Amino acid sequence: MIILEEIQAILSQQKPFVCYVKPNETVWNLLSQENDGIIAFSGQAGFLFMPFHEGKHVVIPFEGNKFSQGNLEKLEQKSAENFISETNQKEAFENLVAKGIEAIKQGEFDKVVLSRKIVLKEQISIVETFQNLITAYPTAFRYLFCHPKIGLWMGATPEQLVKINQNQFETVALAGTQLYSENVVWATKEIEEQQFVTDYIVTKVKDKVTQFMVTDAKTVKAGNLAHLKSLISGDLTTDFHVNDLIKTLHPTPAVCGLPKEKTIDFILKNEGYNRKYYAGFLGEYNKNNQTDLFVNLRCLEVENDVVNIYVGCGITKDSNPEKEFVETENKSMTMRNVLVSK
Repeated sequence: MIILEEIQAILSQQKPFVCYVKPNETVWNLLSQENDGIIAFSGQAGFLFMPFHEGKHVVIPFEGNKFSQGNLEKLEQKSAENFISETNQKEAFENLVAKGIEAIKQGEFDKVVLSRKIVLKEQISIVETFQNLITAYPTAFRYLFCHPKIGLWMGATPEQLVKINQNQFETVALAGTQLYSENVVWATKEIEEQQFVTDYIVTKVKDKVTQFMVTDAKTVKAGNLAHLKSLISGDLTTDFHVNDLIKTLHPTPAVCGLPKEKTIDFILKNEGYNRKYYAGFLGEYNKNNQTDLFVNLRCLEVENDVVNIYVGCGITKDSNPEKEFVETENKSMTMRNVLVSK
C-alpha cells in the first residue's frame, strides 16, 4: 500500500512527520516536515504534539510542508506477538494506588489519575505495527508521530480533547473502564469517576460560552474496553478564544484528577517516571478554521531497543488497588495486541 511505503521512506530519511486517521474515517493524512528542527508552537496552523506537563510543545506546520491524503485500502492484519514486560510492577503500582486512596480520604483531592510505564525489551516493525493499529481500532484516533529530536510515538486514543468549527466547540467527559460485554453494568465508583470529569468541564466553561449542552453518560466501546462518555458542546464567545478553551481543558480530570493543581503535584512527586507525551494532546490546529484535538491515551513510545506502553486509571475513595492494576493490564492490551516483531 502506497501510504505504508511512504512512511517507510520518511522513517529512513529521519525527517519529522505524522500520519493519522480520524475516528470512523478511512482517509489517511500524512504531514512531513522539510527540515529536522523542533518548531515551537506559537499559534500557527499545524499538527500539534503536546506533553502532559513538561516537555517541548511541538508543531509540524501545514504551511511550507508536504501534506497529502488518500483513502485506506483494505489492510491485512499482521501477526502480532504478546511480548513479556521487563519487570513485574504489580506491587509498586498497587502501593501507589493505595497512597492515592489515602490522600483522597485525607481530603487532599477528590480523584487522581495514576499511571505506569510498561517496558518491553523488544524491537518492533513500526510500519506493520501501525498497519495493525489502523485496522484494529476503527473508532479511535490513530496516529504515528516521529521526530528525530523528540522520539517515535503511536496510539489509538478514544478520547477527544476538543473539536472546534468556527466558534462552535465539542468536547467529551470520558471515564470509567471495564472489559466490554453486551451487558455492561457500571459500579458507583465508575459512575462517580465519570461525573467528576463532567462536572469539572461544566464548571470551567459554562459561564464563558453560549448554547451550552451536556448529554447523559452513555456506554461506548473502545477496542476491548467500555467507557462512560458524555458530550459537552457550546459556542465560544468573542472574549473566550480557542486557546483559552484548550488551556482550560488540558489536562482534564480524566488524565490527572481533581482539583487539577493538587493532583498534578501528587502525580509528579509519586509516579516515579516522566509521562512525557502520554496524557498530553495532539491533532490538527486551525486547519481550514477547524481544530480537532485528542488526548494522547492508549499509546506507546519506541525508545532505542525498547517499547514503552503507557497506561493509567482513575482513582477515587472507592478504588481497589488490585483491581486498578488489572485495569491497567487490560488497557495495555490495546497496544500489546498490535505489536509486530521486527
